Amino acid sequence: MKRCRVCKEKFVPTYSSLQATCTKPACLIEWGRISERKKAKREIRQMKENVKSVSQYRRELQKVFNEFIRLRDSKEPCISCGKPLTGKYDAGHFYSVGSYPNLRFNEDNVHGQCVECNQHKHGNLLEYAPRLTERIGFERASKLMILRNQPLRLSLDEIKELTTQYKKRVNEWKTKNA
Repeated sequence: MKRCRVCKEKFVPTYSSLQATCTKPACLIEWGRISERKKAKREIRQMKENVKSVSQYRRELQKVFNEFIRLRDSKEPCISCGKPLTGKYDAGHFYSVGSYPNLRFNEDNVHGQCVECNQHKHGNLLEYAPRLTERIGFERASKLMILRNQPLRLSLDEIKELTTQYKKRVNEWKTKNA
């Protein structure tokens, strides 16, 4: 016995174990309409995906990357002021994205930061710098300083790959800490 996806009544499949609806004409017609709508939505989604610009993909990557940083640092204090990160907090960049776009997706350059420090105190960099060295170590902080002057050009495929990787890491983090 299966349940019809349209009228919700139980029925015995007559022509296939994958049959979704009973054999009432009204149910068959409605299921055909539902299937066509789903197919059209898939096609529209695919068309939107095909016309996305590189900047739209980069924005999507930035969103997922920031979510990962927030999850990674959820149990850490604010990198600048040391207050516990509760409620809404940002993924604050030590080297700004505007001046150093090549460090935008560098995990050593981005840490959980309270809104007060990141937005109202423009990153609170005077307190960020010593805590950054404490958190990631002198070697990695020095490497970050060297990397800031090296160009980084991500191709569309690399951006898509990074997005997929960070989505996977976010999902792993959520399931691990659920």
